[in-house]
Formats: sequence, C-alpha cells, structure tokens
Amino acid sequence: MIDVLISLFFESLPRRDQRNWARVYLNGLVRTNGKKTIRNLAGTGASSVEQSLQQFISKSPWDWTPVRRSLAQHIERTAQRPLAWVVQPMVIEKAGDRSVGVGRQFVPQLGRTANCQQAGGIWLASSEASFPVEWTLTLPGPWTSELLRRRRAGIPDTARSLTPAQDAVHAVQRMAATWQLQRRPVVMEVSNSDLPQCIESFALQDIPFVFKVDGSLPVSFGGSGRHKPGPHTAPARELIDSLRSQRRVVEWTRHGRAEGAVTLLTSASILATPSEDRPAPAPPTPLLLVGAWTETALLPSEFWITNIGDRPLAQLFLLAKLTDRVSLDFAETCEPVGIRDFEGRSFRGWHHHATLASVAHAARLLGSAGARLPDTAAALPYRGPTRPRPAAVLPPRPLIPGQTARREYIR
Repeated sequence: MIDVLISLFFESLPRRDQRNWARVYLNGLVRTNGKKTIRNLAGTGASSVEQSLQQFISKSPWDWTPVRRSLAQHIERTAQRPLAWVVQPMVIEKAGDRSVGVGRQFVPQLGRTANCQQAGGIWLASSEASFPVEWTLTLPGPWTSELLRRRRAGIPDTARSLTPAQDAVHAVQRMAATWQLQRRPVVMEVSNSDLPQCIESFALQDIPFVFKVDGSLPVSFGGSGRHKPGPHTAPARELIDSLRSQRRVVEWTRHGRAEGAVTLLTSASILATPSEDRPAPAPPTPLLLVGAWTETALLPSEFWITNIGDRPLAQLFLLAKLTDRVSLDFAETCEPVGIRDFEGRSFRGWHHHATLASVAHAARLLGSAGARLPDTAAALPYRGPTRPRPAAVLPPRPLIPGQTARREYIR
C-alpha cells in the first residue's frame, strides 16, 4: 500500500532519494509503536537514517501542496465519496517556546489558556470514513512580527497572523479555487466574532456552509414583507426556543456506535450580521438557523447557520454531525499515526510532517478497506442543480430573499 501511495502522491518530488525518504517516513508512521519522533522512526543504531529523515522533513524544499491535492483527488475517486469538507481544530500542547507557532493563548476547545500550537485540518468526510487532506498552522502575532523568530522558523513572507477560523476559511477558498475538487458544503465551528467574515468570505466564492454557532449569538429575523415589522434581533437560543411547537423528530445513528439517537429540530430564516468594519449588504444575505434538542434536554443545545436552501432539515443536521465522524477518525487513526508528534521547530517541517501523517492516515483506512474501492461505491453527496459546471458539481442553492426552507424531515 505504501509503495502505491508514493507513486500516486509524491510524483511532484523532483528526486528519487526524496521519494525514498518519504517511503521510509511513511512506513515509520504506520508501523512504529509509540511517539512518532524522527529518532523513533529511524530505529535504534541508525544515526545516518535519522539525519537523512531530519533533512528530508525539516530542510528539504519540496512543496507539500501538490501532495495534499493529489491525496484529496484520490480520496474523491476511490473512497466513499465525501459529503462535506469538515474543519477540525487541533491543539498541540507544548512545554517550551521554540516550536513554530507555539504560545500561551486561550483555547476554546480546552476552555483555558495553554502553551500550545493551534492547527486545523480540512477533512473530506462521509458517514463511513473521513480523511485529512489540508492543514493550517495558526501563527500568533510574535511569530509574524518578530523578524528573527520568523527567519529561524522559516516562516514565508506571505504568512500572516490570523485566527484559526480565518486560516481555515482561506485554506478552503484555495482548495475550492485550485484543487479541482467537487464542491462540497463546509462544516465547521465558528465563534461569534469570526462569523460575519466567514459568511462573507464563502459567499464570495458561492461555497455552501454549515457553521456551528453559540446559542448566545445575536441573530436578525423578520422584516421581509409589507406587513412584517422588523428586522428584530434576539439570541439564537431564544429564537429557536420560541419555535419549539414546530419541532420535528430525527432518528439517526451516532458515528461509531450501534445504538440510535433521537433529536428534535426546528429552524428559522435569519439575515446575515455584517462585520464591524463593513456595511450591511443590500439586500442582506438570507440564511437558515437550525436548532437541536437532545432526547432529554429542556432547552435547545446545538445551533447551526447555513446558506443551503435546497436540503431537508434532517439532511442539514446529518451534515453537521459529520464532525463526530471526523473526531472519531482523528482519535482512532490520525493520532496513532503521529499527527501531533512533530518535535521540529520549522514551519516547513511541521507542514511536511502533517502531509505525511495525512497519507499515513489514508494508508491505514484504505488498507483496512481492502485497497481501491470503485468510483461508484457511494451516492452523490447531495441533490443539487443539474446544470453542468466545469470541473465541479454545483453547490446546494443558497437561500434567496423571501424563500423559506422546504419542510421535509426524517421521522
């Protein structure tokens, strides 16, 4: 399997010795027990191998983008066809201050301040399996403003200090524009402060999205029509709870579990909130707010905002829950192949390691599935317009002013 993946994904590496060291590194990630440091991957008594692997990962100037793009295109052709691109945050806690991107920062996933790197993976996800194909590494301000630190880590001149969500949005935009992949809905969690810019960025490229948001998010609704005053503003939780009489039942199976689950859903048409430094669009962007109650909850506990206007509510919920599929595969496959284990200090080295760990993740999942699966192994990811579009499938239609979501549910 490793030799096949080397020939598929690493053709862009110009030299045979580079492809050979990629093979050695991949074999180590897949087969070595314990932490996947370069020393452990090289094996005992093999200092020359360790030095060569160190050179290949941290200093060799090969471009990781063509490898990741080839991996993504292969996953689309051979594995269960993805339903969505899921953005999965990754926090790597560190003891020192030399690893690229490390710093003391508040981490929402941990609920506390930590000395860590913050990264993000973009995963191609179906209900059966998910695969990381692109990675971002968030750089706190000192890593881009301090020239000496920037030079020592080899941070490119084009890299900027952004939030993790902004880094992820830019990565998705690049993928949508240049990777020649079928257009998929993007599923990710977005903070209240990042939400306006994320909506605007994806709207510019007609990228469909399902954003998980906090229940405290202020949302605007109403005001469309002569006899409807407004718009009004209320927290997302309050608006969804006011519609509890319209709830519908969704029965579904949790990822990685055999037992079923029951969730109550309802939705409301809302308007996009403009960012602080930009005026509101005319007309405002219409969106759908989806809220969910678990089996025993008295109040709605999960909330999503989407611009997809041609999907039943239950399908939108199942798209949102692909984050659970990704979390499962991250814990069971991606972590065991060492995605968090890179100990080098260079920006290039971190991205080289993340790329090879992604290929190792694919090797494990595709190998356990029994090699190549036929292109027709899965249904198309969503029902959308049938008008052809070069090198891509049109995304689900966004909502348009005055349109309401179709009321179709899984009971």
